[in-house]
Amino acid sequence: MDYKFELTEEPAQPVLSTRTRTPVGNLPQELGKAYGAIIQYLNEIGEKPLEMAFAAYYNMDMEDLDVEMGFPVARPLAGKGEIKSSQIPAGKRVSCMYKGPYSLMEPVYNAMMRWINENGHAPVGVAYEFYYNSPMEVPESELLTKIVFPLK
Repeated sequence: MDYKFELTEEPAQPVLSTRTRTPVGNLPQELGKAYGAIIQYLNEIGEKPLEMAFAAYYNMDMEDLDVEMGFPVARPLAGKGEIKSSQIPAGKRVSCMYKGPYSLMEPVYNAMMRWINENGHAPVGVAYEFYYNSPMEVPESELLTKIVFPLK
């Protein structure tokens, strides 16, 4: 399959997020819990997410994922409890828009890693997924996910 990769230079992006470790089987519940808590907090302080929800994967151990879940925001905001003020660091990124079920994203990741290596780049070790819609809104075949690898 042909994938369209985009190489960009991006500024730092403030976010509100939570970070946890979880088996992949519990990921949907963890994402729902985190996004719900952050949206509730944003409503409390009269703010809105700047863009769609994201998850940052700091490892790919499906039994013990290290994942940060949150929303980009317009400016740095104070956190509360488990919700932390953080940022997606500035720098070079390669991204690819993927349409389809989450369970079939592995070939996109593999193709992106090949592209990164073939083009003389190196990933920093974290992968971001930005979720443009949700399985509660559309059929799996219509899910839109932007996969992003920050580069060294």
